[in-house]
Amino acid sequence: MSKKGVVTQLREHEKYERLIAATKPLRALPTAIAHPCDESSLRGALEAAEAGMITPILVGPRERILSVARSFDLKLQGVEIVDAPHSQAAADKAVEIVRAGGAELLMKGSLHSDEILGAVTKRETGLRTGRRISHVFVMDVPTHPQTLFITDAAVNIAPDLHAKRDIVQNAIDLYAGLGLGTPKVAILSAVETVTPDIPSTIDAAALCKMADRGQITGGELDGPLAFDNAISPEAARVKGIKSAVAGCAEILVVPDLEAGNMLAKNLSFLSRADAAGIVLGARVPVILTSRADNVRTRLASCAVATLMAHSQQAKKPIRA
Repeated sequence: MSKKGVVTQLREHEKYERLIAATKPLRALPTAIAHPCDESSLRGALEAAEAGMITPILVGPRERILSVARSFDLKLQGVEIVDAPHSQAAADKAVEIVRAGGAELLMKGSLHSDEILGAVTKRETGLRTGRRISHVFVMDVPTHPQTLFITDAAVNIAPDLHAKRDIVQNAIDLYAGLGLGTPKVAILSAVETVTPDIPSTIDAAALCKMADRGQITGGELDGPLAFDNAISPEAARVKGIKSAVAGCAEILVVPDLEAGNMLAKNLSFLSRADAAGIVLGARVPVILTSRADNVRTRLASCAVATLMAHSQQAKKPIRA
C-alpha cells in the first residue's frame, strides 16, 4: 500500500492520521519485531516500513515467516530476517538485538504479551531501567474530541502507590514526547471524593500531592475523579467540581489493570475506538499490539513509539 493509500484509509480516525503524519520528517528506526508469524503482525510491520517509520528486523522461524509472506503476497525483498526457532526464543533474540544496539524499537508480533514482556524485564538480559515499566493505550475515540491516554491496562495488575507514580510519569513523558504539551491527568476512581473505604481515592489524593511536591513532573493532576466528571464538562459542572482537569482530562490513570482493561475495551467495542498500545519505562519503547489489532492500529502504535524514541534521543546529552 502506498503512503497516500495509508492516509486515505485512516480518514475516519483523524487523530491517528495526525500522529502518523508527524513521523514523516523523521528517520526510520530499526525495529526488532518478535515472532511476526501471522498476516496482521507481518503486514503491520511492512506497512510501517512503507510509511517510513521503521526499518523492520523480523525475528522468528525463518521458514514460517516466509510462508506467511507467500500466502498473503507480502514482499520481503531487502528485509532482514533473524532466525529463531519459536516465540520465546524470538522474544529473547529481539531483546538481545536491542541491547546490542542493532534496533531502537521493539515490537510484539504474533506471540503472547507475557513472552515479550518477560524477555524485556529479565534482570540480567532484559531492557530494565530504574523506572517501573507500564502500558499506555493511546485511544482514538471517534465520538470524543481529543485523544485519550489510558494507563495502565496491560502490565501492572494491582499497582501500589510507588508503581502508580511511575505509571503516571511514564504517561506524562509520552504525552510530552508526542509534542502535545502539558497533559491534564485524571486519577480515576468510582467517586470524586477522598473516601477511606475506597483505597484508590487515597492513592489519587497522594499522587496529586506528590505532583505538588515535584515527585511527579510535567503534568497537571487531579483526583480522585470518576470517569464521567473526568471527561465530561457537563458532568463536572453538575457535580460542582472546580478543576482545570475535570471535564477535559487527556490522561486517564485507572486504579488497576482490570478497570483499565474494561474501560479500553468498552471504548473499542461500543464507541468504535482504536487502541494503539505502547510499553514505557524500558530502555526503548515497546510496541505492544494485540493479535486482534487491525493494520491501522498497528501503524498508529508504530507512530507513537517512533515519535517517543526520537524525543528521548533528542534529550540525550552529547558526549564531548
